[in-house]
Amino acid sequence: TESYLHESSAFGIGDTLKSELPQVWAECQHANWDGYGAVPVSQEALYGMYSFLKALPLGSPRPTIGAEPDGQLSAEWYRNPQRVLSVSVSPDGLLHYAALLGTSKTCGTEPFSDEVPETILNLVRRVYS
Repeated sequence: TESYLHESSAFGIGDTLKSELPQVWAECQHANWDGYGAVPVSQEALYGMYSFLKALPLGSPRPTIGAEPDGQLSAEWYRNPQRVLSVSVSPDGLLHYAALLGTSKTCGTEPFSDEVPETILNLVRRVYS
């Protein structure tokens, strides 16, 4: 039942999984999708982001999905220019993140398997606190 709840649009992530993630991937799966030589987003990148989004706890704020010129997908939590977090999932199962929280900047890498690391969950909370 947990996966059913995750897919419910009442929790926000379901809409991201069903519409936004596939749409971004469809638009960016070909070379030069940005007109500046971007690498195509691979199915591995799509699956990695899908797994990451599915692993977010119920009730998590909904991120915006984007593609990066290096072929990765990113999830971004944006409150205002001074409160933002971006996370990308690499093919080797690492989460690369960067956050701006007021005057504090932080970035790093965390391993990802089936659970979103507490470091990233705390940063999501801080974006909205």
